[in-house]
Amino acid sequence: MQPFRVYILGCGSALPTPKHMATSQVVEVRDKQFMIDCGEGTQIQLRRSHINFNRLHAVFISHLHGDHCFGLIGMISTFGMLGRTAPLHVYAPAALEPMLKAQMDMFCNGLEYEVVFHAVETTLQQVIYEDKSVTVETIPLEHRVPCCGYLFREKPTLPHIRRDMIDYLQIPISQINNIKAGAGWVKEDGEVVPHERLVTPADPPRAYAFCSDTRYMPELYKVVQGVDLLYHESTYCEDRADRAELYHHSTAAQAATVALKANVKKLILGHYSARYNDEQQIVNEARKVFPESYLTVENDVFEL
Repeated sequence: MQPFRVYILGCGSALPTPKHMATSQVVEVRDKQFMIDCGEGTQIQLRRSHINFNRLHAVFISHLHGDHCFGLIGMISTFGMLGRTAPLHVYAPAALEPMLKAQMDMFCNGLEYEVVFHAVETTLQQVIYEDKSVTVETIPLEHRVPCCGYLFREKPTLPHIRRDMIDYLQIPISQINNIKAGAGWVKEDGEVVPHERLVTPADPPRAYAFCSDTRYMPELYKVVQGVDLLYHESTYCEDRADRAELYHHSTAAQAATVALKANVKKLILGHYSARYNDEQQIVNEARKVFPESYLTVENDVFEL
């Protein structure tokens, strides 16, 4: 099975602390890498996580609060100094485009690669990126500014050919892809060996949902139903539910409720308020609702 990983670069909220970096993650799907959000210090965290800058294909920004995008211009500049030539695609709410252009005009003259901007409509659930391996879909969220999450869905793969049948029937390598695609095999005596005997089922496609800053949305579970891994912001515990409502954030219990109703395999939490010196109470609260809840910490890697 090819890798599907989520690298945690930052999991803090807006107020800087010595303990946590601002929000950023890298999603790796079949050797392609995509960034979600780019808070201050993200490029340093890329170094610490041993992620190759040049493999990053695209950046997806959830919303235009600084702790989710202040690191973008610095990272773009650094990529230029490292001699990047491949285009970098930036998906973000439309209001970022003129600001990013002004910053690049000021600080990034002479880049030898193109930054391609794609405006994202945060109120619609739609596929905004697709290649042969993965689709990326927007998840409309409810925050104080236009905001969306992102749903990464791996595309189905072909079945696995049975090694013992290759050896037994002496099937040439040139025919393996045909068999994976659905063909059978004709033996020398004319007997047809059906496709189903030659293969084992493909690995089930995996999915990761990133739900950025949002207040609790009772219907959100329908959009992320059955994903392998769900990230849902959990800025507060229930002791500060009034602040969560006021600032359009979620509590750990609310995040866990989404995970429970969506029947996901695993929930990861983040965007912790600086008011909590010990995030253990956050995950303890979530686990009362959904036992497969886990804290994110910088440099964690989650395998799907």
